[in-house]
Amino acid sequence: MEPGSAKRRKIGHSRGESAVGNIDAAASSGLSRGRAFILEAEELVDQVKLDYATALQGVDSLLHKIKGSIEAIEAHDALQIADAATKLEKKHKIQIPFPEPRPSRESNYKVAFAKPCQFNVVGSYVSKTMIRAQKSHAVDMVVVIPGETLQEKDYLDLRYFYKRAYFLAVVAAALQKDLADDGELSYEYLNGNPLCPVLSLKPKVRGETKEGRLDYRVRIIPCAPDNFFPKSKLHLGATLVRKAGDDDESKVATKPTPFYNSTVVSESCFFPYLKLLRQTEKKCAAFNKACILGRVWLQQRGLGSDMADGGFGHFEWTVLLALLLQSGDNTRGHAPLSTSLSATQLFKAMVQFLAVTNLSEKPCVLGTATVETETAGPVLWDAARGLNVAFKMSNWSAGKLHQHAKWTRSLLNDSTADQFTPTFILRADLPWQNYDLIAHLKYDAKQDKTEPVDCRGRLWEYSDKAYRVLRRALQDEELGERARSIHLQLPKSSSWELAKKPSTRQNHTIEIGVLFNAANMTRAVDRGPAAGPSTEEKEECAKFQRFWGEKSELRRFEGDSIRETLIWSSTSAFDLCEEIMRYILKLHLGVGYLEDELTFYGDGFTELIPIKTTDTSVFNAARKAFSSFEKDMRNLDDMPLHVRQIAPICPELRHASVKVPFSTVAKSGPRPLECVISFEASGKWPESIVAIQRTKIAFLRIMGDLLERSKPGEVRSYVGLESSTTTNTELENLAYLDIVYESGPAFRLRIHSDLEEALLTRQSHDKTIDQHHRHQASVLLSNFRRLYYHLPLHTQSINTFATRFPALSPTIRLLKHWFSSHKLSSHFTPEFIELVALHVFLCPYPWDKPSSPSVGLLRALLFLSRWDWRSEPLIVDTNGDMPSSERSAISTRLEAWRKIDPLMNHTVLFVATAQESSGVAYTTVNGVAQPSKVVAARMTALAKTACRVIREEGVELDARRLFVPSTREYDVLLHLSPKALKGVARVYPSEDLLTKSSSGSGSSKYKNLSTTAGQDPLPLPAAPVDTLFERLEAIYGSGSAAPLVFFRGGGGGGGGGEDDKVVGAIWNPTITLSRRSFKVNLGTSYKPVVVVGAGKKRKGGDGDEDGEENEKEEQLVEVNREAILSEIARIGGDILEKVEVQMG
Repeated sequence: MEPGSAKRRKIGHSRGESAVGNIDAAASSGLSRGRAFILEAEELVDQVKLDYATALQGVDSLLHKIKGSIEAIEAHDALQIADAATKLEKKHKIQIPFPEPRPSRESNYKVAFAKPCQFNVVGSYVSKTMIRAQKSHAVDMVVVIPGETLQEKDYLDLRYFYKRAYFLAVVAAALQKDLADDGELSYEYLNGNPLCPVLSLKPKVRGETKEGRLDYRVRIIPCAPDNFFPKSKLHLGATLVRKAGDDDESKVATKPTPFYNSTVVSESCFFPYLKLLRQTEKKCAAFNKACILGRVWLQQRGLGSDMADGGFGHFEWTVLLALLLQSGDNTRGHAPLSTSLSATQLFKAMVQFLAVTNLSEKPCVLGTATVETETAGPVLWDAARGLNVAFKMSNWSAGKLHQHAKWTRSLLNDSTADQFTPTFILRADLPWQNYDLIAHLKYDAKQDKTEPVDCRGRLWEYSDKAYRVLRRALQDEELGERARSIHLQLPKSSSWELAKKPSTRQNHTIEIGVLFNAANMTRAVDRGPAAGPSTEEKEECAKFQRFWGEKSELRRFEGDSIRETLIWSSTSAFDLCEEIMRYILKLHLGVGYLEDELTFYGDGFTELIPIKTTDTSVFNAARKAFSSFEKDMRNLDDMPLHVRQIAPICPELRHASVKVPFSTVAKSGPRPLECVISFEASGKWPESIVAIQRTKIAFLRIMGDLLERSKPGEVRSYVGLESSTTTNTELENLAYLDIVYESGPAFRLRIHSDLEEALLTRQSHDKTIDQHHRHQASVLLSNFRRLYYHLPLHTQSINTFATRFPALSPTIRLLKHWFSSHKLSSHFTPEFIELVALHVFLCPYPWDKPSSPSVGLLRALLFLSRWDWRSEPLIVDTNGDMPSSERSAISTRLEAWRKIDPLMNHTVLFVATAQESSGVAYTTVNGVAQPSKVVAARMTALAKTACRVIREEGVELDARRLFVPSTREYDVLLHLSPKALKGVARVYPSEDLLTKSSSGSGSSKYKNLSTTAGQDPLPLPAAPVDTLFERLEAIYGSGSAAPLVFFRGGGGGGGGGEDDKVVGAIWNPTITLSRRSFKVNLGTSYKPVVVVGAGKKRKGGDGDEDGEENEKEEQLVEVNREAILSEIARIGGDILEKVEVQMG
């Protein structure tokens, strides 16, 4: 709720306790998501409400003082505006906030001052719909300008606004004199409207203030009397600001001024809308609560009544809701919404209305009226009061409102998702969570010679032109829209002192955000209209050429069709969008000639791995190579059993490896693509697990020999031995088959036997054997199912979604790179990281699914920072139809695990999918939780830090900052030797392990001669770093049982960690900080510690013998850190360059 925080802050209100109890009761009784949403929304409303007596302390007395001071101002007769302004400014040392253009000294306009005819307080203070976390708190006092000081035709040519500014300055002079000790006075624009300056009074804090008092201000708003100006003259198509001539009669009309006209109408609508809202409050009991929910929803999406915030805020929400609750002539006496609806029903109805109503494309008329809307922009017409409620909105802000409403509607229609948190708690206005590309466009008013027509200002009209150009270039449906959304963010206006004029800053920065259409953004060729002989076709081609300029050219396509065509040179989505924007803005706005005029942000993430447009074709080539390998295996003759299935299980074959397949250096050999093979059912398998493992080895050798004979000279095969994961190596899989094609691809094959699973299941449930062997069988059974069932299904699922979501694969790769950069990937399975990334696409709320890898990564980090893995499971519905009963069962299973294992030694993260609902298949390896509780907490902390950096840096975020690891937290740093690691990776036997250099034994004096000629390549080597730490884990244990916990990159699957040359380690405090009694088989290296005096004679001891025993020195042991580090250095050998112990 807080603007700077994505999480909801609990606010102490006693009345919210019952709501919390209701939610807990709803959760325990298994009520639906919809019911939980209602209860949570009620709790939210109770929590965010203000205690007005405390929060706005002293406001009522201040309002009475202001009213009395204004009423005491002396009236004066009409004076020439120039003379009156000069007299007032000299006497009171203040400036009159005239709108631009200011009245000339030769102007014949006259101004007068009389006692205001009416005062009233309006806005959220009256309706009690303020919330604590809103950006600013203001109490609005409306002061009605007397009708005798105005003329009926003052609506023309800014005359009313000149008189309004003079009236405001007179009031400011009086308050400056009377209330100097009560507060600070300043001018500001009402909702950023340059025609409507108001007076702001910020109270001074005196003495002791109550806890919870807010920093508020009182705004004095002059306005016109009700119905003073004729509404028939103020329609949207009228031209009320004429081009200045030599005299008043020579002024000529130019273009319509809908914004100016609506501002004039709004000046006399304060009291009609106050009456409307008060009547609605009485009719509908839930109206105010629905308005509070609307305020929260709008604020979390960066929308507000200020023109820079989109022009649609709390006031517009309340007015629209009130109008929908009113009956009219066009509703046959029935209101669109019933006054008996609850607050959440009214909120959902409003979201539905905004989701189906795009104000920028089609005007919305509430009532019976005919509206001229050709040049009016977004239109939300209130026929009863003759006002366009959306007159402060722009086309891009209307599109943003419509887009967020559609996303929220999708969320509220998803009964399986958490509807409350994305709707009201998550901040949805962060630029990098919304847009794939962000550009800064520099605006220089000195270079802009256009005259503003509609009083919005030059900056707004310049931005509107830029938006229309970009919209046609990127969102043209005939060309196939490249962007789903384009949004412009303009700078906000600020307050200024009474003695100064408003800021006349000439240089501004316009922020442009573009949300890609992933399916079309990478298109390099745009096909325009056909070049036909008809008049319409010629006009279309001429129009196309005028817009695109020299970029348009004629090209012939299939079917002999000739079309206007655009050819772009870039290949990636980001580069293409940048190329188009630079070209079209330079052509139509003349910007981009200087490098700093147009700056683009957002491409830093894809350069980290790097991610290229050709990566997809490389992954597809790997899949094609696998299909060819599968075909070769199926075509083998003399196989003992027929092949039933060959399934891939590695990240490279599911578009999920950090490095693309076949990217390893030739000296290290190809990286094998892992897969499993299963055969038809057969009774020939032996009824013994030990015999099955040896039969598998024979089977692998037969397959390798048959494949080599079927493709002589094309294939080499090697049988490799698995690293042992248990003490009883005879029961686990012993071997695999490496198959290397001379053309490059290599595959690692393991055999799946159904009988092995049955025997392991039987042994794990056999109570006649001891507990240790049953547990060992359970671990092996879990590993078996993970390898032969879960991984093939997971690979198939990720492949499917990678095709469906183009940004998924690069998002997975970036997320794995983030885990590896922070030395976490060795503690997480690759499948877990992939499921986290997939979850962001399947459950993207409050946004739509990501369309670029940068957005996908940042949303994944946001999820990790907010995920309470201690009490919440991660449920990834890969089928899209998981019933609520199954979700409840998964949550119940997690609760059971937490009761059984409260310290989380065996189960930490709980991740379930539609195919795997146990929750531990992707977070447990060899019976050990991956990660441990300590590592999971570090993941959350790092994700929170990354999200904080993203918020603080904003648009100018340097992507590299998110991937810089910190080594201060580690107790020990193991520095790996790059030379030794490079030397271990060899392909031929004659290559020296450690003395290789650019001119070493692996090369020859003559380039056409090779010292390795005629040698057979070595089998595929394992990564030396992985082998080293597997050995260390085998010695010292892993997880919570290890004295030293290692942190390194490269374990996230598919490479990416070979460049990590520093491994961090921390001492496990549960083992290293405690002393214990000596016993055999302690599990690691210990040294004796003598504790003197620990055995003094206890009081009441009996006999001399007991006394002698107690006086003996007690023998304790503690972890021998020095010996462990020395042993690690010995095992590491030349691979470890240095072991550094960090102090502190």
